[in-house]
Amino acid sequence: MATPALRDDFRLYIDGAFVAGEASFESLDPARGMPWARMPAASAADVDRAVRAAHRAFDDSAWAELTATQRGRLLTRLGDLVAAHAPELAELETRDTGKIIRETRAQIGYVAEYYRYFGGLADKFEGAHLPVDKPDMEAYLRREPIGVVAAVVPWNSQLFLSAVKLGPALAAGCTVVLKASEDGPAPLLAFARLVHEAGFPPGVVNILTGFGEECGRTLTAHKLVSRVAFTGGPSTARHVVRNTAENLAYTTLELGGKSPVIVFADADLESAANAVVAGIFAASGQSCVAGSRLFVEESVREKLLAILAEKARRIRIGDPADAATEMGPLATPRQLAHIEATVAASLEAGAALVTGGGRPAGFEDGLYYAPTILACAGNEVPCAAQELFGPVLSVIAFEGEADVVAKANDSPFGLAAGVFTSNLTRAHRLIRKLRAGIVWVNTYRAVSPIVPFGGYGQSGLGREGGAESIRDYTRTKSVWIRTSDEPIADPFVMR
Repeated sequence: MATPALRDDFRLYIDGAFVAGEASFESLDPARGMPWARMPAASAADVDRAVRAAHRAFDDSAWAELTATQRGRLLTRLGDLVAAHAPELAELETRDTGKIIRETRAQIGYVAEYYRYFGGLADKFEGAHLPVDKPDMEAYLRREPIGVVAAVVPWNSQLFLSAVKLGPALAAGCTVVLKASEDGPAPLLAFARLVHEAGFPPGVVNILTGFGEECGRTLTAHKLVSRVAFTGGPSTARHVVRNTAENLAYTTLELGGKSPVIVFADADLESAANAVVAGIFAASGQSCVAGSRLFVEESVREKLLAILAEKARRIRIGDPADAATEMGPLATPRQLAHIEATVAASLEAGAALVTGGGRPAGFEDGLYYAPTILACAGNEVPCAAQELFGPVLSVIAFEGEADVVAKANDSPFGLAAGVFTSNLTRAHRLIRKLRAGIVWVNTYRAVSPIVPFGGYGQSGLGREGGAESIRDYTRTKSVWIRTSDEPIADPFVMR
């Protein structure tokens, strides 16, 4: 049987044109464990052309002289196009990353709302009049776009993670070079066609994919880049921060997590279990906010574990393109290998396997891993200490609020947390004490363009989403106006 031909129509988007790039690489279909498409790999020269195009577009009248309202209309138009093309973008994301089609369709459809939201905000963020202490002076602040933005996103939720960067950057009047991950870049390269159709002037948005040194380092260290917005892992983020020593670019980082979900004995256990399952097994656990550490009050530990184990065993694993599938494969072979090694080390360290713990039968060709639950003594077990980015839940018992707060905060990460209790005053106490950028109470994984997103500690710096995020793509200019008609006195004549 002949090997199917690789799809070969994906291109870089530079300065309003679709170009092949100087090199290429094969992209893997995670459900089948084999290449399905050839992707362009941006070279250092390609990156330089894209950044220079963005720098030129930033000052060009076609973009620079648009009113904020006109920029907003372009963003709204882009949102409408994303909504119209969500089914085909979802199919590409499912094929290239292994995320199940029911999730990609829902998520990409909602991404359109982010562009509409930022389109509506474009002419609503303001400067300020300053009541200075000088009677013959007026002073005010202008907010002006910061310049060329380097936006770097990973493969998971890439259209969403692009929207929370492109939306506020373009609303503010910046220009952008967006780097998609070399893992699963197809949806963002296809999204470039919608940017083009929306009518953004050439160079305002450029979309690339490629590898670390050639593409990533060249982009984040480029002397014409004024702002870096990065989503990814802490180790890569450290390289990005070092790169920005070259250009002193303002940098925000949205990194990983080891998010605690806390279930008290007075919680609705069935509801909490559904949230826990969604929080760790949705997207095969490949989410920065995955609720991978579950803290259960000792008195209900066995009961909740039994409910979770039954729900995990019932999860329908299958082809991510099948609408009936509830969990698909992992995205990359290295991710699968990392999870297998960490689970093995955790079992050796004393963790007890509740369910899962290996590849499901019948899916040997793809990058599948079964929904896994491990009962752990504490945070020192490898699966509870490390971000796995996979469908592995570490369950730890606690007794009382002080105990669980100490255990939940015992992590270098601080992106999200969940609290399940019927005691509202207790919930408010924990909200204050948990070191996390997001706290969900009696729910999990809720998002909105209106609500900021970001973490503490090694989960990153800065926030994305919400009205304030546009300000991060601007710098202020102080303006002084003398209102007196009297001539300025000679400064060297003493009176």
